Amino acid sequence: MSPKSRLYTLVKAWKNKPFQEVRDACGEQWLGLSRQALEEHQSWSQRQAISHEPIFNLEGTKLTGSLFRPLLTATDTQLLRLFMEGLDATAYWYRSGRFIAGILPIPAHALASSAYVDAMSDLILNSRLPVGLVSLGLQCLPDKDVLPACKEGLLRMRRLGVLLHLMNFKGSSTELLFLQEMQLDGIHLEMELLRSAVLPTQIIAAAKKLQTQVYAGNISLVKDLENAKTLGVDHCYGGLMMPAVSRHQTLHLNDSRIAKAIFSLHPHQHLNQNGDKK
Repeated sequence: MSPKSRLYTLVKAWKNKPFQEVRDACGEQWLGLSRQALEEHQSWSQRQAISHEPIFNLEGTKLTGSLFRPLLTATDTQLLRLFMEGLDATAYWYRSGRFIAGILPIPAHALASSAYVDAMSDLILNSRLPVGLVSLGLQCLPDKDVLPACKEGLLRMRRLGVLLHLMNFKGSSTELLFLQEMQLDGIHLEMELLRSAVLPTQIIAAAKKLQTQVYAGNISLVKDLENAKTLGVDHCYGGLMMPAVSRHQTLHLNDSRIAKAIFSLHPHQHLNQNGDKK
């Protein structure tokens, strides 16, 4: 065997090792961790998929996180493979010197399943990511019959240092009670749904009193951005800010395209050597 082929074998074995350990820990094939799925996960083309939606501060001048969109439509058999892929992207940014928080949306029934929670816990521990870089986005409030189990699953995630978000927040009294009880770290508003309905600013004020970060998603119109500013949200994402990109492209982002357009009109602004505004 030539030195080059031996090096290839060693690198391939090293790259596969963490995922093999997770598969052994999680066990059951119905959770989506078959050998075929693992090999698919490792493919280069999949790692370059346009899957990561950048999240910026309200002004669009700072990248604050990334939403891993494939998990929003994942089936039960795809869930853990995609969860692994989302963690791997966050670890890739972290190893490259960027502290980009990854938000991984998870359905309520998965967080109510001890098997899924056990598997996700192993994946998070294997990633060795620092506290604050991994967030779980609960896609909707759980049904009453699985509510206790879902709360337990969320608490187990929190004990690992994972931040907890609630997606599709509409400001209902049930959501506010859940927000207060679970002390969630973030809520996500769908601006598309708010075009025909007004969300009272006191709802946002109540969330901020609980030290919850407010995210505005699906911002595709200038009016959406104006409404987000009126509501006083903390973070924005959507096509107007920047469409989804690959994980490698995410690594090189700093500003939204809205901020880039504004800066292009003000060339007198000076930047320091790190590319930050003085």
